[in-house]
Amino acid sequence: MSAVVIQILILGLLLLVLPAVIGGLCARAYDGGGRLIFRWVSGQFLLWAGFQLMCVPMILRQQSLSRLALCFGAYGAILVFFAVALEIRHRKRGQVPAFFEPMKERTKKKVPESAVLWAVFAGGLLFQLVQAVRLAFDDADDAYFVAVASLAESSDQMYQLSPYGQGEMELDFRHALAPFSIWIAFLARVSGMRTVVVAQVALPVVLIAMAYGIYYLFSCSLFPEQGGQRALFMIFTELLVLFGNYSVYTSETFLIGRTRQGKATLGSIVVPFLLLLLLVLLRYLQKGEKVPISLYLLLGAAGMAGCLCSTLGALLSCMVIGLCGLCGAVCYKRLRLLFSLTACCVPCVGYALLYVFVK
Repeated sequence: MSAVVIQILILGLLLLVLPAVIGGLCARAYDGGGRLIFRWVSGQFLLWAGFQLMCVPMILRQQSLSRLALCFGAYGAILVFFAVALEIRHRKRGQVPAFFEPMKERTKKKVPESAVLWAVFAGGLLFQLVQAVRLAFDDADDAYFVAVASLAESSDQMYQLSPYGQGEMELDFRHALAPFSIWIAFLARVSGMRTVVVAQVALPVVLIAMAYGIYYLFSCSLFPEQGGQRALFMIFTELLVLFGNYSVYTSETFLIGRTRQGKATLGSIVVPFLLLLLLVLLRYLQKGEKVPISLYLLLGAAGMAGCLCSTLGALLSCMVIGLCGLCGAVCYKRLRLLFSLTACCVPCVGYALLYVFVK
């Protein structure tokens, strides 16, 4: 029993605490409410982007999962160092760390009516998390994605063994360039928990909560001074998710039942967060303010996270960023914006070209 507790603590450290600390690097790119949530989500995207940059070259060179875990651990340690140093710098300057600002907002704007609505939302979210774990099932795609993660964790080899039988296989470039399954294997290797348990129990809880965290950030942008309206927005979002299983291909079905698969994370988390960042970008342009460099960094990280989840993520990220950049440059007469957003898309374009050449 103690071993299970240690495994859960390690996963909590990797999926909750570490991203929340690292997210301090980009916390001040967002001026809305819910900055603690923004730190957590943005930190996870920075970790995903780094994992993609390290994992793909190591897969192509047939490196081991253990070596990848060491390199990624060093990357995470470096990000933590810079995040802590930046936090100390803000403290010395007398600035209130963004980490503590949400608590002050909640205590100042606590309204009984909205508290009831938030309690309803919390109950609905808890119900969805419990059902996602209790009704976990083996999807047909799990025969590949979860099997690849299990083989990588047990054999220490990435995309070298066939998930459908015994023996080696030729490198599957389409999936190797989007190694979300290897990220699951990394979590299982570091925590010591079984890969299937990580994929079907731990990740649904964390990723569904992350998706609703992004929706909450949207509500903060849409209703900056209305706590009750934010709660209603979140409740109606829950209803859409709960009754969205009218097809096996809807984003709601993917969110609840298939978050362990990269394409589900792409549609349920990466694309909404990318849209949120672009909304924040347009708000800066509307106010005539300078866009923080950290916001461009997050846009690039979101694009890289899309590449981690699916090879289609490179195309979708470039399309969304490009269309928004074109509209923003024309409407607000900021042609320099196109150059900055083009730089954010360079890694995605690189992975798209790599897929074309290796295929």
